[in-house]
Amino acid sequence: MRHPGESLLVMALYLWLENKRFPKILSKMVSQGDLVVNALAKEASACLQTLKSKTPPIPLDGGMPLTATLMGRDISFQMIYQIKFTAVAEIKLFLNDVCAFIFTDILQEVLAFPSPQAVFHQPIVVPGFPHPLFGPIKIMPLPLNHVLPPGALSGWSDIIQVPVKDRTLFLTFSRGYPVSEAEVRELFKSEFGECVDYVEMGSEFASSIDKPLYARMAVRSVTTIDEMLNGKNVAKFRINGKHVWARKYDRRDT
Repeated sequence: MRHPGESLLVMALYLWLENKRFPKILSKMVSQGDLVVNALAKEASACLQTLKSKTPPIPLDGGMPLTATLMGRDISFQMIYQIKFTAVAEIKLFLNDVCAFIFTDILQEVLAFPSPQAVFHQPIVVPGFPHPLFGPIKIMPLPLNHVLPPGALSGWSDIIQVPVKDRTLFLTFSRGYPVSEAEVRELFKSEFGECVDYVEMGSEFASSIDKPLYARMAVRSVTTIDEMLNGKNVAKFRINGKHVWARKYDRRDT
């Protein structure tokens, strides 16, 4: 009886946790009664809300005491917020690559979506999407006898391939103290090893072609972004006496 859009996000969070950090979390939940499952879902939903905040409130009990008790392991809002860019990117993959397929029949029933073959080409509209943090989701109705081919659910993998846009940083420099691409690469290689995928120096304006004031830098793993920002929205670095500010790239930065 929970909101279907919220429930999709909660399930994507749990699938991500089970795949990466908390094995058997779902099987342990299944054995609980509805009241406990609902309370667990409330904790998960509140945790997802903190990922949207620049400075999330962290309760004294960590925000997920029931989940921690069920798993017999520490888990809290702070633990997940500390790796929020990894969490958002990988939960998004489970949302689109797994949940969008395995919950189709339930969504058709809950949302009273018509089921004749004639409308199978129309996506199911889920209230709450596009989501401000996790973006859009495309769910196509499927016949009940549909069988997903092996490997179709790419979210379940030891190596999760995160799109470039989710592992890109926006770098800004001080006016009058230009930083070159070579310096950008040297800076982050010295701090974090061979992590840079590519660097695109800003040159949209004629006056800044020779002295760009910003750059977009894609790293090889989204976990590196969390390591660089260390739970902050903006991190400050220094090379050759010049400052470089880094934050997660958003398409609005252009």
